[in-house]
Amino acid sequence: MSTESLRNARTLNDSVNEILDRYASMVYRLAFAKTKNRFDADDILQEVFLRYIRSTPDCRDEEHRKAWLIRTTINCSKTLLTSAWFRKTAPLEDKLYTHMKEHSEVYYAVMELPEQYRTIIHLFYYEDYAVADIALLLGCKQGTVKTRLHRARNMLREKLKGEAFDV
Repeated sequence: MSTESLRNARTLNDSVNEILDRYASMVYRLAFAKTKNRFDADDILQEVFLRYIRSTPDCRDEEHRKAWLIRTTINCSKTLLTSAWFRKTAPLEDKLYTHMKEHSEVYYAVMELPEQYRTIIHLFYYEDYAVADIALLLGCKQGTVKTRLHRARNMLREKLKGEAFDV
């Protein structure tokens, strides 16, 4: 291996490590919100960053990179959840939800929502995406995102009605 290719490989590793440090928790949280299983979320995290390394997408800026990682996470989650292997397996009870800081009643109520609502809530409240950006990421209309967000809020309101919870 030549000196220049070693230098390029070292630069790539440095940039991948920086990107992994910056976005790994975001990718993991989104994967976990989609799968509700820490082991599947770990697998998706690994797959997303392997795809990033293999394809080395040409990102215009950090927002574009973040959107690429979110879209890839959603696609990998969808692929896993619709695979024949996944449909034919029984999940182990995963009572240890995750090591994330969101261990409030609201967090657990969000995790009980159907997948399409969990994803919208996660992107809107945890990743601070606007409705238009979520629509682009999910490949649906803004009206659909607004409707799902409204329904998810109503479901959460019903689940948390009358409960005292920590925020």
